[in-house]
Amino acid sequence: GILEKIRLYLIKKLLPRLEDRRKYHQEFASSTSFHGVHNIVQTRSKTRKALWLLVVAGCLAIVIWQICSRFIYYFSWPTTTTVVMQYVENVKFPAVTFCNLNRFQAHAVNNLRIIFVIWNIVSGVLQKFAMEDKYSQELNDFLHGNQNFSIKEFTRKNGFYLNSSTLLECEFFGKPCYPQDFEHVFTEYGNCFTFNNNDLPARRVSLSGRGLHLLFDVQQEKFTDEPALGYTDAGITFVIHSPKELPRFDGLGLLTPVGMHAQVAIRQLKSIIQEYPWGECKPDIKLQYHKTYSTNGCLQECKARYIQDWCGCLPFVLPGNGTECDLLKFYNCVYPAVYDIEIKGLCTVGTHNSTCPTPCEETNYPTTITYSSFGGEKAMKYFSTNLKKSPEYIRQNLVRIDIKYHDLSYKITQQQKALSISELLADVGGQLGLFCGASMITIIELLEYIFTNFCWMCIFLLLKAPEMPQWNNPSQNQATQKEKKKGIQEC
Repeated sequence: GILEKIRLYLIKKLLPRLEDRRKYHQEFASSTSFHGVHNIVQTRSKTRKALWLLVVAGCLAIVIWQICSRFIYYFSWPTTTTVVMQYVENVKFPAVTFCNLNRFQAHAVNNLRIIFVIWNIVSGVLQKFAMEDKYSQELNDFLHGNQNFSIKEFTRKNGFYLNSSTLLECEFFGKPCYPQDFEHVFTEYGNCFTFNNNDLPARRVSLSGRGLHLLFDVQQEKFTDEPALGYTDAGITFVIHSPKELPRFDGLGLLTPVGMHAQVAIRQLKSIIQEYPWGECKPDIKLQYHKTYSTNGCLQECKARYIQDWCGCLPFVLPGNGTECDLLKFYNCVYPAVYDIEIKGLCTVGTHNSTCPTPCEETNYPTTITYSSFGGEKAMKYFSTNLKKSPEYIRQNLVRIDIKYHDLSYKITQQQKALSISELLADVGGQLGLFCGASMITIIELLEYIFTNFCWMCIFLLLKAPEMPQWNNPSQNQATQKEKKKGIQEC
């Protein structure tokens, strides 16, 4: 039947004779570009043949060992770090966010301590605060008696403000700047103001040693702290960050106390991280409410999503378009939800499998800050005359800050692949060429030789397989059985 026809076709067409197969093996060994093999086949001396066999086997073992080690090294995803110093004619100035350490005006409400407790609960979304139980009863009474109270509007109206009375001097690279050049933003310090935010045209500096010059009046008689809750300092805190990113204090902003002159020298440091598995960044992550990805922005959006799902509202200090949470929601749902998010690790930062991995490109501004006492005798007379304030008031309220570039350069720290695909192929090719004289053509020759012998083996096994019984023709089977019986009887 069909099987017999296939067997005949394979015998006649595809399976060569034994002599032809031996000739094919001999020709391959004599003509292959795999060095050393033809010396084993063509030489007649058994000693020389054995030596060449050892040489070829040894070189082949070394090649296999070297290639395996290179593949193991490649799949360990190694990286190298390069540091490049780039000098330029002008450099972009960073954004600077300023906050008053005294958050609220003293005359805003009678019981300012409750406002500080409420603000601790609200800003706990950004930075975790521990609230003591001794204020719980007083807080409950305030919440139930002031259900329409908005801490957002209260902070905006009665928190730190920036105008000509609090910003006495402002100069950027020799040109005056004004309070309207600063953008309002909420942080854990309440009302804060950002200079050179992302929406403004990029400001550049073309000369080192010059930059932003500011003189603040913190007005301690209007703004007060709460020592019982840990607010004991007076002055200005600020953070230097990229204009495309949100300010991040986390209690680690730069502090300038009253009566001091701070000179801040900054440098620009760009970090480029490789994507996973070489590094920890994931370039395909996009944020909904931020143009540029950052771990801080991602963390805020992550918390906003969970709080929106759990509480049905959104804290005003987090990005989003949800309904604003009132005080009772902050106290009864948002604050416990933030604690639950941190305990369960729902919004994590760092590695590639975390919620917010490290950004693939990030710009930081390392700073060097020095302090000196503000105002000598002549300066005190000058400011006393111009501001119509006493020298004691100037020492207790004024803060001078100068922020400038150390030099017109920036440093790039770049994480690179220690071994790329092309370098891996070059290493493998170099090992094959050095020890075996092999190339890509040689690999194709070997693959063709192995495939041909594999096909011959399959055909040989198929021809040696037992014949299939003809189950489909029972009458023919019975006839052949009768013929066999007749033959036996005749014998």
